[in-house]
Amino acid sequence: MKLASFVSALLIAGAAFSQNFPTKPVHIIVPFPPGGGADALARLMAPKLVELWKQQVIVENKPGASGHIGADFVAQSPADGYTLLMSSTASLTEKNVDQFAPVTLVSASPYVLTANPKVQATNVRELVALAKAQPGRLTYGSSGTGAASQLSAELFKSMARIDLLHVPYKGTGQALTDLVAGQVDLLFAPAQAVMSHVKAGKLKALATTGEKRAAALPDLPTVAEAGVPGYAAVGWFGLLAPVATPKAIVAQLGRDANRVLGEREVRERMETLGAEPAGNTPEEFARFIRDDQAKWSKLMREAGIKPE
Repeated sequence: MKLASFVSALLIAGAAFSQNFPTKPVHIIVPFPPGGGADALARLMAPKLVELWKQQVIVENKPGASGHIGADFVAQSPADGYTLLMSSTASLTEKNVDQFAPVTLVSASPYVLTANPKVQATNVRELVALAKAQPGRLTYGSSGTGAASQLSAELFKSMARIDLLHVPYKGTGQALTDLVAGQVDLLFAPAQAVMSHVKAGKLKALATTGEKRAAALPDLPTVAEAGVPGYAAVGWFGLLAPVATPKAIVAQLGRDANRVLGEREVRERMETLGAEPAGNTPEEFARFIRDDQAKWSKLMREAGIKPE
């Protein structure tokens, strides 16, 4: 068979396969423990995907190594669309990005700079002054080395010219537990992970990390307007498949995920959690990932951060 005919046959087979997809349960792997942003978004989307596909959608947590255990599991899974990764900055790096096919960006939202109530600061300016008066005494948790929660804090340190002590965890959920307990002082975290604790009075929200105020949190200032001009950092979550997954399947996964993200109920629930719904094409998501990695690579080199 000639090459052109072979390629054509593959494309036709892939298209036919996608029309019947899925015919069995789909697994969404969250490479972090329960309680974090990736976990919340996966579990929010899963029931709607069940309605759409008429198949089970199973959310599995496979934490460890700053998200790389779960990411490796997906990368090594059959490239058939039935095993997906709910990724974030931490679990996707320059070392493994080529092992995945981007499906769609689920959410790209500012983080919330959150403090334990014992921290004697009610805003960013007071926090910076406190950190300068006690260099190295204040601690911040993160969901792992190289995670957006750490990078957001390191950018804050650099631009505010302060010294904070990093305490890495295996996921946002564990870091949040220790923040509430007062074992760490600060956490840059997704709104959907922390705002319920802020509303309950267990934590203090000092600012958001975006270039402009978050639509879901309009009364909370940005870090930039609250005392560190020019600061901006965004945490993102998105769906990916193993790199060899047929393009027809990736395209259908993207269309179906975007359909779910476009539902009013889903958008309202995400916004209530403080997450800003996104959604885009696989090609657009691939460009987003490249741009995001380029942004953070310089900071990581300067700070000596080596992802696990």
